[in-house]
Amino acid sequence: MRVNGGPRPKSYRVEGGELLEVDVAEQQDVALQPEPRDLRIAYEDEHLLVVDKPAGMVVHPSAGHSAGTLVQALLDRGIAGGDMPDRPGIVHRLDRDTSGLLVVARSEEAHGRLQDLVRERLLHRRYLALVRGRPRSRSGRIEAPIGRDRHDPMRHSLDTDTPRDAITHFEVERLLPSHALLSVRLETGRTHQIRVHLAAIDLPVVGDPVYGVPDPELGRQFLHANGLSFPHPFGAEPVATESPLPEELQAALARLTS
Repeated sequence: MRVNGGPRPKSYRVEGGELLEVDVAEQQDVALQPEPRDLRIAYEDEHLLVVDKPAGMVVHPSAGHSAGTLVQALLDRGIAGGDMPDRPGIVHRLDRDTSGLLVVARSEEAHGRLQDLVRERLLHRRYLALVRGRPRSRSGRIEAPIGRDRHDPMRHSLDTDTPRDAITHFEVERLLPSHALLSVRLETGRTHQIRVHLAAIDLPVVGDPVYGVPDPELGRQFLHANGLSFPHPFGAEPVATESPLPEELQAALARLTS
């Protein structure tokens, strides 16, 4: 960076009114290569597909994750749409260690129509979350804006300078001695929303090392997208899909029940 035509040290602080010059490296197009992988497809037609993402898989390439992503695993299935070359067809995401259902577009038009469903809150997403503690009621609605944390840019929280509306609904599925299994429904889809909202009401997600309570024996967060439904964007019958609880989450539930 140059200030008023000359170089400055990294510690230099601008005062206002200076001319700043920055050299920006030309962005290179991402050359994605298919990486076929055996994935469960919960629904599929010529416009879209709903895939059951395993835990540990990143949705699209990013810093530190140039290979082994869901996008690369689905390239041979004709996913397409969107203005970002490294994430064709991607409409919404799941965290790396969250398993479950995700809809992916197969054309530019399908991508646009699915985005419309997200904006209109017609993409109905349900999750199962195991939390430590006992909810104060059998059901609840959490409405609290979320954004990047003021003090830690790697986290999202309610303590933020960039708040965005966020609404989460939950119901108790099962009470355990010191935990609860919740059915959670997203009304909005902010980054880390479920984990942040549940931690905010003293119900941290089991296995979540950032906002919840670590569980070395489980090795992942107990959060699974078990239901996804939406009106078909091309006027066909509504799409309704479900995903069974993965074996490692069933085992953790049995362990914490005993």
